[in-house]
Amino acid sequence: MSISSLNAISPIDGRYRNKVEKLAPYFSEEALIKYRVLVEIEYFIALCELKLPQLSDIDTSVFEDLRKIYTDFTSQDAQAIKDIEAVTNHDVKAVEYFIKEQFDTLNLSKYKEFIHFGLTSQDINNTAIPLSIKEAMNDVYVPEFFEVLKKLKALAEEWSAIPMLARTHGQPASPTRLGKEIEVFVVRLEEQFNLLDDVPSAAKFGGATGNFNAHKVAYPDIDWKAFGTQFIQEKLGLQHSFPTTQIEHYDHMAALFDTLKRINTILIDLDRDIWTYVSMDYFKQKIKKGEVGSSAMPHKVNPIDFENSEGNLGLANAVFEHLSAKLPISRLQRDLTDSTVLRNVGVPFGHTLIGFKSTLKGLNKLLLNESKFAQDLENNWAVVAEAIQTILRREAYPNPYEALKGLTRTNETINKQSISNFIDTLEVSDAIKTELKAISPSNYTGI
Repeated sequence: MSISSLNAISPIDGRYRNKVEKLAPYFSEEALIKYRVLVEIEYFIALCELKLPQLSDIDTSVFEDLRKIYTDFTSQDAQAIKDIEAVTNHDVKAVEYFIKEQFDTLNLSKYKEFIHFGLTSQDINNTAIPLSIKEAMNDVYVPEFFEVLKKLKALAEEWSAIPMLARTHGQPASPTRLGKEIEVFVVRLEEQFNLLDDVPSAAKFGGATGNFNAHKVAYPDIDWKAFGTQFIQEKLGLQHSFPTTQIEHYDHMAALFDTLKRINTILIDLDRDIWTYVSMDYFKQKIKKGEVGSSAMPHKVNPIDFENSEGNLGLANAVFEHLSAKLPISRLQRDLTDSTVLRNVGVPFGHTLIGFKSTLKGLNKLLLNESKFAQDLENNWAVVAEAIQTILRREAYPNPYEALKGLTRTNETINKQSISNFIDTLEVSDAIKTELKAISPSNYTGI
């Protein structure tokens, strides 16, 4: 049975496939195989450039043909490797055998024992996977992130002058501005992205236990540590982790996942705030012809995009959390648990991408209900009490906090008139009274 959107087990490859398909070239099984082939080919070329005696007579013009093995890699090639794996029961060894077959085709049979020379499978996995993550980040994640950030910046600017009643502990509080509240999220996201940008893409490359044992015993006069570093950093554009055990220690990868998790958490916070503002009627939502908000209540337009985002970002964070907690831990020089969980790296990226798209879709549907903002401010004149008592403190007025507390904690309605009447009872100059009466919930918004 071929996989379709109707029979896929995971909604990432089913219902949401069209939202995440850009990740397939980085995190699918075929993608992992292709990245392994890339590393093996580039490693062989690097050995040739090292001028090992047994490779000294190779025609360097063949390098272009070798690189075509991975640049022109097809699904049929991936299947051929899977067919080999069915016999070897080892995924990386299957890649090695596949490349050897390609060497036979290119009349390079005499050199094919230098494919995977001195390496263990983790030298390939711990370079292929960090490289795929790095390229997925640059090609897919970062553009999607900046789409959300760009929209939030635009809304912060558009709504910069909209006064809004703040709520702390769910209660009316000193007024703010809607644009400033959106800007809070902009700055939080930018700061986390800066941290994200500082996390290196690290890779292990050093043989069976990380010491280049096989390399050194075969060619004791070569500085294999320098070779490994040059190969990882100059050929693959990653950071060489050294020393290591058989596997990459994954500390930097864990830091990456933790930062991605914090970015998602910030967006969950945004989703919940916007959801609440919708429930308070601060926002209406654009209606698309033919859409149904509720199967039973025709009047409803539910904030489903923010709910969808919250759910998917939560799922992403659960997997990122497990990856960052598990990967840096391995028994002695290596156990297999890292391998099985790393195959799921694409899962949190997929849910994150769905979350980004849903947040963006929701933000694009928002319609500002400015009259509701004004109404809430007008209904909460008590919030100017802070302003009044602060000016009275400035003027050394006796017990201003207690005076305002007595006014605002009565059961009587606090409105513009009652505030004005209270100000008239104060023993201060007319200039101070004028200053106090100029304060309103809509202009007491700070800087």
